[in-house]
Amino acid sequence: MNHLFKVALATAASTLRGWQGMVVTEPAAVQPEKPLKLYEFESCPYCRLVRETLTELALDADIYPCPKGGTRFRADVLELGGKAQFPFLVDDNTGVKLYESADIIEYLYTTYAKRAVPLRVKAALPQAVSSLANSALGLGAGTHVRASKKPEQMLTLYSFEASPFCRPVREVLCELEIPYHLVNLGKEQFADMGVNGVHAAVGEYNPVKGGKREQFMAKTNKMMVPYLEDPNTGKAMFESKAIVEYLLDTYGG
Repeated sequence: MNHLFKVALATAASTLRGWQGMVVTEPAAVQPEKPLKLYEFESCPYCRLVRETLTELALDADIYPCPKGGTRFRADVLELGGKAQFPFLVDDNTGVKLYESADIIEYLYTTYAKRAVPLRVKAALPQAVSSLANSALGLGAGTHVRASKKPEQMLTLYSFEASPFCRPVREVLCELEIPYHLVNLGKEQFADMGVNGVHAAVGEYNPVKGGKREQFMAKTNKMMVPYLEDPNTGKAMFESKAIVEYLLDTYGG
């Protein structure tokens, strides 16, 4: 599928979801000392609800892709939880293991945001219905496994859930069963609004002081996602299409 077409579909999908998973609405009061572990697959509508919450709480997580037909991490979910159901969250900080998107979302809010789940998030039926439609717009991408080489070290992806440029990258990471550390860079202020490289700020762009975007800009001198780091090859790169091509060339079977 043409990459620009995939980005257009992802834009339509995020619009359908009301761009949830774009803005940091409730930054976590406490960041987990050990990474959260999320077993999921990209096209799963219930997994998306959890990923949106991670963005909105500015929580990072280690992602273990479990596409249909996958063999790398699905067995771990069976061993840890007893059934191959997704999403599945493991929090080594508390010993909690959870299925069910609603339960995971409630846990993340109460544990890390230190507040109850907002009413807009609790609207479970419309949330699930629009998320199902969102998945349909992906035309099956991020659903089924494809042959790949497993990297020795975990990759890192800087992203936020609603970004239409990040979605194609996550889809390929999922299909290739490549685990990665997800760093969520949701928008933190009005000046962050806009597409890559073009923000709503007038004049010089200044990220929120002490925010994750400020840290990212200090690291890369640019505010753009997706951004991939691969410690296996020393590669670090922007641009959605280039990242997808790199992943397929480097790890595709």
